[in-house]
Amino acid sequence: MEYLLFAILGMVGGLAAGLLGIGGGLIMVPVLLMIFPTIGISGSHLVHIAIGTSLAAIVFASITSVYSHHRHGGVLWGVFARFAPGMALGAVLGSAVAHYLPGDVLKIVFGVLEIGVALQMAFGRTPPASRQLPGIVPLTGVSTSFGTIASIMGMGGGAMTTPFFLYCNITARNAIATSASLTLPTALFGAAGYVVSGWAIEGLPEMTAGYVYLPALLGIAVFSVLFAPIGAKLAQILPARTLKRIFAFVLMGLGIHMILS
Repeated sequence: MEYLLFAILGMVGGLAAGLLGIGGGLIMVPVLLMIFPTIGISGSHLVHIAIGTSLAAIVFASITSVYSHHRHGGVLWGVFARFAPGMALGAVLGSAVAHYLPGDVLKIVFGVLEIGVALQMAFGRTPPASRQLPGIVPLTGVSTSFGTIASIMGMGGGAMTTPFFLYCNITARNAIATSASLTLPTALFGAAGYVVSGWAIEGLPEMTAGYVYLPALLGIAVFSVLFAPIGAKLAQILPARTLKRIFAFVLMGLGIHMILS
């Protein structure tokens, strides 16, 4: 039963990623926190395990995404090279910060940030393309901040990087493709940070590597990779604006649930 639940979550996460161009971590973390207690996983590190597992699953889905966007010529590799080091550093920092936060506090932080993303998605406007990318020092500060927030939330960071690239006068196609590609280093270094920081923790469930629960990783990763291309195809047919608002209200509900539960 637990593998079936993880497979369904992978399908939903993959479809969401393909439809809306953002990682499934915003869905996976709250749903994992609902699933884990039903299969006997509990404890003070439950939130850490959900976030670490989400990031690890995103690594596999993002490999397919990077290849697809590169094949279609959408990735601006020069921008990627300037942004990726800060995202990776921030992801490691985020995993370290999360490690020292109590689970209840981390859950509230996640819920507040998720509500913020939902509000931006539902009601926010695309920022005007009024400037170019900043210099290396401020760019590193921005990318490190984005990576830290993404790691704490167990997501790839596309919900932040895409609007930023649009604001910096990068076309929508390139902004989305480059943001999707940056998901890989963010998720990879973030997941590694959660593995390392949780490695010596006592009392974690069996079949975990640090804060990553391997059975969930397997089920989610396989099906998210399979269903992300289906979501991408559906995105060409279904109204994107309506989908974003529906998804935003789902995130709003999950965020409120995280805070109140």
